[in-house]
Amino acid sequence: MSERTKPPADIKDMFDRYSDHGRMTLDHLLRFLIEVQGEKATTKDDAEAIVNALIALQHPGVSQSKALDLQAFFCYLFGDVNPPLSPSGSHDMNAPLPHYFIYTGHNSYLIGNQLSSDSSDAPIIEALQRGVRVIELDLWPNSTEDDVDVLHGMTLTTPVKLIQCLRSIKEYAFVVSDYPVVITLEDHLKPDLQAKVAQMLTQTFGDMLFFPESECIAEFASPEALKRRILISTKPPKEYLEKKIEALEESDPENVECIDREDLEDEEDNLQHNAAPEYRRLIAIHAGKLKGGLKEWLRVDPDKVRRLSLSERELEKASITHGKDIIRFTQKNFLRVYPKGVRVDSSNYDPLTAWMHGAQMVAFNMQGYGKSLWLMQGMFRANGGCGYVKKPDFLLKLGPNNDVFDPKANLPVKTTLKVKAYMGEGWHSDFGKFDIYSRPDFYLRVGIAGVPEDSGMKETKEMDDNWNPTWNEEFEFPLTVPELALIRIEIYDYDMSERDDFGGQTCFPVSDLKTGIRAVPLHNKEGDKYKSVKLLMRFEFV
Repeated sequence: MSERTKPPADIKDMFDRYSDHGRMTLDHLLRFLIEVQGEKATTKDDAEAIVNALIALQHPGVSQSKALDLQAFFCYLFGDVNPPLSPSGSHDMNAPLPHYFIYTGHNSYLIGNQLSSDSSDAPIIEALQRGVRVIELDLWPNSTEDDVDVLHGMTLTTPVKLIQCLRSIKEYAFVVSDYPVVITLEDHLKPDLQAKVAQMLTQTFGDMLFFPESECIAEFASPEALKRRILISTKPPKEYLEKKIEALEESDPENVECIDREDLEDEEDNLQHNAAPEYRRLIAIHAGKLKGGLKEWLRVDPDKVRRLSLSERELEKASITHGKDIIRFTQKNFLRVYPKGVRVDSSNYDPLTAWMHGAQMVAFNMQGYGKSLWLMQGMFRANGGCGYVKKPDFLLKLGPNNDVFDPKANLPVKTTLKVKAYMGEGWHSDFGKFDIYSRPDFYLRVGIAGVPEDSGMKETKEMDDNWNPTWNEEFEFPLTVPELALIRIEIYDYDMSERDDFGGQTCFPVSDLKTGIRAVPLHNKEGDKYKSVKLLMRFEFV
């Protein structure tokens, strides 16, 4: 923090309230942590650790008796030791795997668009380093049909060898998080190559690979029980579907257009018998749709956990007609949602509809930067960034009348989040300049992404010609479903003649938010944290 940065008036008043003759002792600091920061379980040792961190920085405002002056107190508030989220996980990790939202990638091997970009293990590595726990690989025979490539089929994307992807997954799977990695395979292989894939998987991952005891798992193990394990999820290959369609074309060419390909694709039980047995034994999470329409797809089998995949468009339609059925399904089974096919630019969709209906695997193009990805990154900053976020209880249990949560219901306000934006700093260090003619005119946008009733954004005034803006503005956000709410924060430099310049963003779940006065680090458009840019904000629930 720059020595020239002055504390806002509220911070001076707070210091005066919790100090004596300009000195905040350890006892004063402890009382501040409990009463203002809401850290009820904190101890004097915790307060001393904060002071020791300031001593390590050689801050001149710490006395020999470990008392703080105003500037040292301000340095603590605006420092890395005072984040808005806990750096460690706090969620119960002993529930069945379907009880969690899981950080999920879509076509994880593509470095760019969906039609002509290169396939590589590099985006897989980057995703795992960001905490992504579900990696998707599309498997196709190579040109000589004696090996397996990963690419987006029927496009101009270049291939990458499957073995290269698997080796990278092994190396980086547990660098950020010890919790399980799921590899979803979209395979287009004959049994001989499936057998080769099975051999690659077992030889590459060894004891990391999870072998299910049975094809029918009534209840899935917990993330805690599956630490440092690799799980395979897939459905039957389409090779046999094409043969069935070809046979129908020969037998009934006039009516071939009436063939329901979705029904054919999802005759899982019959088709899986064609798969190589050593390959089938590796499938921990069986994927596929039951034969029939949406009602059958969402049917819950008490003896078998399975995965259903729906496109974002299919989910939008299904949520209107079968919203409660989707939630019942996701209480036990996995639902994966993926981008609609027209998103060839690798853009993404609003994940909230999927989360509101309990979908665990909301698959995103991690290279598709934008506000939707900011929400996804924000959700998984929760729970220490481990890639698993426990779903709210109301998505997991039946209500008193054997009913389930209704995202469209008109619910009463459960709590109100008060947000005060004090000030910001760090742009001069991280950005250098915005406008060659003047200093920036920063304004802040803050709001909620959640159920429709809770969602919305508000703005501060612009602070003219100031690298260290001080807004001192307060906003209130009534929340009907705080458990599904994300707080969004964005900074812009006002430009009268052109589009306003981006100055940073962040997002995180309200349910994991630490109350009190916090230093909020900002991120760039890709989601990488800036070195210096941060905000001083206060969060209270009333």
